Amino acid sequence: MSNAASALATSANGSLIRRNMVWLIAAAVVILLPFVFSGGVAIAVLNQMGIAIIFTVAYNMMLGQGGMLSFGHAVYFGLGGYFAIHFLNIMGDGDFVLPLIFVPLAGAFAGLAFGLLFGSFSTNRAGTVFAMISLGIGEMIASSSLIFSKFSGGEEGITTDRTNAMPLAGYEFAKEIEVYYMIGAWMILAVWLMYKYSRTPIGRLANAVRDNPERAEFVGYSQKQVRFISFAASGMFAGIAGSLFAINYEIVTEETVNALTSGVVLLQAYIGGVGFFFGPIVGAIVFTLLQTLLSNYTELWALYVGVVFVCTVMYAPFGLTGLIMMHIPVAMAGRLGSLVMPYVRIGIPAIICGIGIISMLEMFHFRGERGTGETDVELFGFVANVDAATPWIIVIAMALGGFWFARRAAPMVFETWQNASNISLSGDDK
Repeated sequence: MSNAASALATSANGSLIRRNMVWLIAAAVVILLPFVFSGGVAIAVLNQMGIAIIFTVAYNMMLGQGGMLSFGHAVYFGLGGYFAIHFLNIMGDGDFVLPLIFVPLAGAFAGLAFGLLFGSFSTNRAGTVFAMISLGIGEMIASSSLIFSKFSGGEEGITTDRTNAMPLAGYEFAKEIEVYYMIGAWMILAVWLMYKYSRTPIGRLANAVRDNPERAEFVGYSQKQVRFISFAASGMFAGIAGSLFAINYEIVTEETVNALTSGVVLLQAYIGGVGFFFGPIVGAIVFTLLQTLLSNYTELWALYVGVVFVCTVMYAPFGLTGLIMMHIPVAMAGRLGSLVMPYVRIGIPAIICGIGIISMLEMFHFRGERGTGETDVELFGFVANVDAATPWIIVIAMALGGFWFARRAAPMVFETWQNASNISLSGDDK
């Protein structure tokens, strides 16, 4: 009997590990990343990425899973940050002290409380009405953050010192790497909890209300109550992200609650793919890399991010994750190799076209902003004289020529994709 019980326990442990393999791998990646990317601003970028992941997945609890398009979700992110900073400052006064790792709970409480408050009336309707209400709430809170300066610090914001908290196992979280591991731990925990929530009955009901609210009402479920619960839960996790932002940067300003931050999280969710749970994670990573890396090389980085967003909405409505998922059945059918050459034939001209367009934009920008006597601008490792005709002829030829060849290759690529995907779906490939 003991041997059988031992074998059963071993099997159960193995099954538990298999079910949580993704999370174990994610935890290992979080632990090892600082050893791989340790130079320069790598840790700062990783911290920003972890915060963005929590915020974007929280936002997708409403948009992707509940069908609620919000233009003001930065409210719960920013208020979580404000409450976390005040909590830290109270600890600095010496009234009571807790380890820093518990401070995000203050942000979670703030996000949940205001999610319950604003969600009580904004979730009565979905669609355009909900979107407009969320926009109004966002503008109201952003304006209030400038008016009630005792709480928010006004335009200058409110600051703190994260070392006010009690040291944990000898760590005061004064170093970026220490904050990184705290953000990483909260990221794994928060994303895991949101994933588990999506698999609960209320999470499944949110999908049902998103897809067919009338039918959900017909079988006895209140679409308003389902939206309300999802909204409040999303606000709570957004508050956690906001509190981690406050801990990381030790400052919260009006920018954390305004429409710009709400727009950024919307961009991240759509670029990654709102139809998939892990899509917003991809979007947060890609957007953070674009924002931090491109801004080091060009002042037009926001324009390029906007172009990526527009192209994603137009040509990849399921986001980058959707593009990956589309190719999985083709790969399983063994037909992925047939797409390589068509993708190369359209990809190379598209890259050339993109280089030409980017070069033209950078040259136009340089001409408008250059100082007296400056004529040379560096583009992709080459120096171009913006006052000479030759560089302009080259980049225009690259843009037009690349576009022409890409357009010519597009029908062939589409036909090859149709053949590969039809075979993979029909199962005729023996």
